Amino acid sequence: MDFTFLGGMFANLLKGLPLTLNFWVLSLLGGGTLALILNLMRTTRIGNAVAAAYVFVFRGTPLLIQIFMIYYGLAGFGFVRQSFLWPFLREPYWCGLLALILNDAAYTSEILRGGLRAVPKGAVEAGRVSGMTRFAILRRITLPLAFRQALPAYSNEVISMLKATALVSTITLMDMTGIARAAISETWRAVEILLCAAAIYLAISLLVTRFSAWFERRLSPWQFGRTTP
Repeated sequence: MDFTFLGGMFANLLKGLPLTLNFWVLSLLGGGTLALILNLMRTTRIGNAVAAAYVFVFRGTPLLIQIFMIYYGLAGFGFVRQSFLWPFLREPYWCGLLALILNDAAYTSEILRGGLRAVPKGAVEAGRVSGMTRFAILRRITLPLAFRQALPAYSNEVISMLKATALVSTITLMDMTGIARAAISETWRAVEILLCAAAIYLAISLLVTRFSAWFERRLSPWQFGRTTP
């Protein structure tokens, strides 16, 4: 094991970390927003059917195929190439980000849906009795309680999306995995390079796990032997 090579490889892989973090954060923000919209659509019969079909398709197909379908497949439609979206959809960055957002939204919507179902009906009724509007109940009671219930599952989704960003390297993007793939093709030292990349992903995942555990304790202090948040 050449530690000098490992040190240089770590430094080289970290050059792709900003792009990896960019995909990760934006996909979570976009996916979370779309997940809220999907759950709002479920309040109507037609909207529920559309949301259910969306979740079925994006949870039932591999993310890699979704990336390829957006990056390679959409270019095969003439109306797409002639639309105002083409300047974006012909760029691998936007195609990769769109695929990550759409995929994350499907999983996050189901996590949020489970959290919403776990909200006690008594809490909602108490809000109505106190004179809160429907929007106030949603903002001050339903969503906070649903998020608290969904946090453990959502933390797993956050880590999954971090690892999923590695797939954008398949469409020529030079994130950490893309740099690792290029380095392997040049040096043929796959074990050392992949170990370096895995160590970086593992370190970020550990930080997310620790932060999620801390945040869960802050939201539910009574479950961890604390009386004040």
